[in-house]
Amino acid sequence: MNTEKAKRHFNWSEHKISNKIKTAGYFIKRLKDNGFVVLKIWNAYSDSDPRRWTVLVDPGVTSVYITCFTNKNEKREVLFEMNDGGNNFHSGFFLKTDSIEVVINELIGKGINNDPAANPFGKNK
Repeated sequence: MNTEKAKRHFNWSEHKISNKIKTAGYFIKRLKDNGFVVLKIWNAYSDSDPRRWTVLVDPGVTSVYITCFTNKNEKREVLFEMNDGGNNFHSGFFLKTDSIEVVINELIGKGINNDPAANPFGKNK
């Protein structure tokens, strides 16, 4: 019985995060690896909703909400809506990409802070 129990036991430390840009864990990790302060906001959208998750980048400073959409308008695609109230991204700005580097370059290009020491929520203060 112990061997059956051991087979059913799942070791969470061995669970790997999928390296797909549409997974919140991968997206957040890669942004944090590049110095951005990121807060996970929401990932409990309904199955019929094309939104998968929402994060807040550079909270308290530029405060950019990024929402991941999959299969929007019944198309097999991944889109990222970036919304900061129209300060750096115009209303309804979507970025279609499979590359986290494109997202990072877009954020840096728009002047979004990636220095955690300059953010009130950064851990390096």
